[in-house]
Amino acid sequence: MALTEHFFDNREALFESLTALCEQTLEQACNDTGRATFMASGGSTPAPLYQALSEASLPWSQIDVALVDERWVDPQNPSSNQTFIEESLLQNKAAKAPYTVMKNAAATAKDGLAQTSANYAQLSSPWDVTILGMGGDGHTASIFPDCDGIEQALDANSDELVQTIIAKRSEVTGDNLERITLSLAGLLKSRQLILLITGDAKRTVYQQALENTDHRKMPVSAVLQQQQVPVHVFWAP
Repeated sequence: MALTEHFFDNREALFESLTALCEQTLEQACNDTGRATFMASGGSTPAPLYQALSEASLPWSQIDVALVDERWVDPQNPSSNQTFIEESLLQNKAAKAPYTVMKNAAATAKDGLAQTSANYAQLSSPWDVTILGMGGDGHTASIFPDCDGIEQALDANSDELVQTIIAKRSEVTGDNLERITLSLAGLLKSRQLILLITGDAKRTVYQQALENTDHRKMPVSAVLQQQQVPVHVFWAP
């Protein structure tokens, strides 16, 4: 398994190490190819990472920032990942970074999929850093257990980098069930995948996901168990 665990005693040490890894990777990519791509997830957990990176002395005009997933809501909605990344990462020195979002003017995610897919096809790939989270239900990105569209989203051999799903309502999803997300095939366009989790409950779910064989029930298992792309798991209490 192409998986490396980075477990820390506290979150401060975790974010210090992860920030350094991201800085080094992005700078090296820019030096090697002239561009880098940073895929960002929403949620409160990565906020300290993004805030630290926003102050990093990187060639941000050469670093494309794009979203891993999004709720199909307007940017003014408090649940918008687009706005969260703008307010946490794309500040200070990182304000110069080109930004590719997922939500567009289409009425539904399905209607907007073609435009989003076309935008993502223009990004420099493989993505250099992809930040993922994980829910207590075993979802990652916006690939939720037994969601509508899960077969396409988990098809590692698909040519589609982006997929739409309709999640089943739960405490984790809230009311925003219509999502657009990098598919597993899209995630596997990464040079490395970073799964960022905190707390004992998430560590328990992670351990279960390592052994789970039904990827429809715990989609994060498909990421953890694949052999194509290295996965770095960062955890702290």
